[in-house]
Amino acid sequence: MSPLFFVNLPVKELGRATAFYEALGFTKNPRYSDENASCMVVSETVYLMLLVEPFFATFTGKPVADAALSTEVILTLTAEGRSGVDRLVEAALSAGGGAEPDLTEPNPMYLRRFQDVDGHQWEVTSMDSDAAP
Repeated sequence: MSPLFFVNLPVKELGRATAFYEALGFTKNPRYSDENASCMVVSETVYLMLLVEPFFATFTGKPVADAALSTEVILTLTAEGRSGVDRLVEAALSAGGGAEPDLTEPNPMYLRRFQDVDGHQWEVTSMDSDAAP
């Protein structure tokens, strides 16, 4: 069995963040969700834990980063082909996410970027050989 991978992200408004990720096609696992957290299923082995900031702070002795002001992590997902990348990024923008400049340097991958409703940076890429411009 492959290990499960949980990414914990602090969020300001749990309902808003949950709705954003549902708009991207992730599903909420109610078993691990409550008034402080939404467990979003990314894949069979990857989960995104959206934790309200005060609850997130109980897991660390460090200040919680404000993703709108600084970058603490860049999260990258793959998608099937160029159209899959475009669909996911357009869904993010339609759900209230922010646009990030796309990387224009020569690259064998097709890559686009966005910010979620709390400012966390995301990249979506396709590693298909036919996806490069």
